[in-house]
Amino acid sequence: MEKGLKEKTGKSLEEWMTIVRKTQLQKHGEIMKFLKGEFGMTHGFANFVSLKARAADAGSQSAEDLLQNQYAKKENLKPIYEQLLKQITQLGKDIEIVPKKANVSIKRKKQFALIQPSTKTRIDLGLKLKGKPTTDRLESSGPFGSMCTHRVRLSQKEDIDPEVMAWLKEAYEGA
Repeated sequence: MEKGLKEKTGKSLEEWMTIVRKTQLQKHGEIMKFLKGEFGMTHGFANFVSLKARAADAGSQSAEDLLQNQYAKKENLKPIYEQLLKQITQLGKDIEIVPKKANVSIKRKKQFALIQPSTKTRIDLGLKLKGKPTTDRLESSGPFGSMCTHRVRLSQKEDIDPEVMAWLKEAYEGA
């Protein structure tokens, strides 16, 4: 995308980022509207420049920074996250942990779980368990949409019990 930007627009990413920063626009949509309206930039390039200029894309932040931002003002949830990771990494040596802006994706060959601090008091654990019926505890995916089929709400470390671990194992094996 970055190579094509210079080729198609005549300006480098750094030059576009300088232009955007001078506008002092803060919102993604406002920046995109500005770039498309003032410079005739395509949607894809406007999106790319806006994300980079705002440092909003996960690729421009370290895993540590992404996690720190996720748990800012939710520090009480970090022990639950750490316990989940400890348990998940025992499922196999082929697990990849990918922090993103709002959550952490857990992958094998494909994503099988998602950890998201959704509120100040709860982590949502998303799971891919195709065909598994929901229960009071194993809910439909809720805020995860198609990224996961189910979710489990976790409010304390003790919520990561054998039942949750069995669901994690099933999701892991399905991936």
